[in-house]
Amino acid sequence: MIKIATRLRLLALSIFLSLSSFAQTKPEMADVMRSNGKIYNVVAVCLTVLIGLFLYVFLIDRKISKIEKDS
Repeated sequence: MIKIATRLRLLALSIFLSLSSFAQTKPEMADVMRSNGKIYNVVAVCLTVLIGLFLYVFLIDRKISKIEKDS
């Protein structure tokens, strides 16, 4: 019972601390990058990295499954 109360307190604290991040103003850097058209480059690079990571994990999973099946 004590563990549950501790977890609930930790959850409440983390929610309270995360709410303060919503009170921030709009970042100026994003506006500048959007007006220059560079935000699309940033999004493209992020998507390329994420797709590469997902592809890597998928291929590793297939190799591990094949090794498990063989042994």
